[in-house]
Amino acid sequence: MTAYAAPLRDIAFVLSELVGIEDIAALPGYGEATPETVGAVLEEAARFASGVLAPLNRAGDVQGSRLENGEVRTPDGFPDAYRQFVDSGWNGVAFDPAYGGQGLPWALATALQEMWNSANMAFALCPLLTQAGVELLQAHGTAEQRRGYLNPLIAGTWTGTMNLTEPQAGSDLGAVKTRAVRDGARYRVTGQKIFITYGDHDLAENIVHMVLARTADAPPGSKGLSLFIVPKFLPGPDGRPGPRNDVRCVSLERKLGIHASPTAVMSYGDGGGAVAELVGAENRGIEYMFTMMNNARLAVGVQGLAIAERAYQQARDYARTRVQGRTGDGGPGPIIGHPDLRRMLLTMRARIDAMRALTYFTAGALDRARRHPDLDERERNQALVDLLIPVVKGWCTDGGCAVASLGIQVHGGAGYVEETGAAQHFRDARIAPIYEGTNGIQAIDLVGRKLMRDGGAAARGFIAGLRQTDADLGAAPGDDAAAIRRSLAAATAALAGATDWLIATWPGDAPRALAGATPYLDLLGTVAGGWLLAESALAALRRLAQGGAGSGYLEAKLMIARFYADTILAQAPGLAAAVIDGGAALVLPEEQF
Repeated sequence: MTAYAAPLRDIAFVLSELVGIEDIAALPGYGEATPETVGAVLEEAARFASGVLAPLNRAGDVQGSRLENGEVRTPDGFPDAYRQFVDSGWNGVAFDPAYGGQGLPWALATALQEMWNSANMAFALCPLLTQAGVELLQAHGTAEQRRGYLNPLIAGTWTGTMNLTEPQAGSDLGAVKTRAVRDGARYRVTGQKIFITYGDHDLAENIVHMVLARTADAPPGSKGLSLFIVPKFLPGPDGRPGPRNDVRCVSLERKLGIHASPTAVMSYGDGGGAVAELVGAENRGIEYMFTMMNNARLAVGVQGLAIAERAYQQARDYARTRVQGRTGDGGPGPIIGHPDLRRMLLTMRARIDAMRALTYFTAGALDRARRHPDLDERERNQALVDLLIPVVKGWCTDGGCAVASLGIQVHGGAGYVEETGAAQHFRDARIAPIYEGTNGIQAIDLVGRKLMRDGGAAARGFIAGLRQTDADLGAAPGDDAAAIRRSLAAATAALAGATDWLIATWPGDAPRALAGATPYLDLLGTVAGGWLLAESALAALRRLAQGGAGSGYLEAKLMIARFYADTILAQAPGLAAAVIDGGAALVLPEEQF
């Protein structure tokens, strides 16, 4: 497996030119995010990712986590790596300094998440869910719960989990049967949860489970669910882990990928009931859990980007060294000289650049939604975040699978052999379109909730921004800018037409509109990525006009944006047609499937 090197130049370019990290640093509370601090954090994170996490990736995949005598053991090297992760303060980068965090922007934390997941996705899943749990408690926990749980969770000495799924209730959370019975000031939880990432492990001194359960007199369906904190060890008077709670891991799933990440079947209350604390009010658990899920969905979208980057590095390095066939000069040479190999590598690179731009851009909008001093700007950015979160999760994880698959194709038969490492990237990537809500659910959320709740206002505002870029491209010099402009204009028109059709169709025929939901998510992601790469091209042209070092890198940025516009963004009108016309055949009788 090729060693991982964090793409620091690309990361810094996106943060500066597309996210505006310098402007975010000027927002209240982000004053520590100076250019020097941001640069130092990125450099140190790159060293940790490549030097500590990446070397454990292949070995962890082979060894896997295992359940031994009722205790979960992670692969060799994981406990020490996690200790270093905690000691370096990486878990608390984006969190409140009042609870031990560093108070830096989410846009910067998102760049770090990319590095952790590229280096070792199975490892990075543990802090991903811990950070989502922190978000939940910050938003909905009581003052006492925040005092008791936030400091160790932000430090990473305790980790967090999300407990939703049950054997009979996959995505249908209304079918959850886990019970919570009041016991004085607390509750007792009984039931079983499945697919719990890092449900048990040997990395931290305590595990804090966020559990959806149903109280005795709750109404049926998802509206009757409440959210509970169920720690593995009950905190003592001094805040340290005390007696073992009535919760245990009864088995680990055998999975296609992410073998080093323990995916647990958790049993609650085998000895009478696990002690639990209610979060907020009863019957509002789904509402609270969405805070955790939305944070996790952004992070899972980053996983798609991260695995794509790792697969690309593997494929690129193989293509540079594998000699086969005759290249452009007629003699034998590395396969990177073949046009179709270049097409595949450019496709990988262009999709990665677009995914990185979209995930970081969304994280930057989240920073502005939280910290901008103007209420209208906060609300506008929050609406943009709400619109883009399902796109980031869905489009980027689908992209991660597609890029990892291309990585295998670049290797040819060697890619299908485990020893090269290319297959692991594909296996690891494949879970991301499924968990935190399948990508079909993301599409339904995008169309049924995010698009319809404001009558398309957020989407139309986003489209208006694309048209401003069209004008900027019209004033830019060169054939590349003109070609990008043509593709962006056609793609913008396609997105606008599909958006208008969905808004008009939904009130009278919601099933027909939902039949176009997945191609609409793909369309919005494709166009958003093309728009951001167009902005990348404009930034490259500005820097080139200023002269100085790095002209080769900037010219490559321009060419990648052009390639995306010519080959990927050009697919937008076809996706719009699928949105509008793709539901016609869904009336096929069930027996004909």
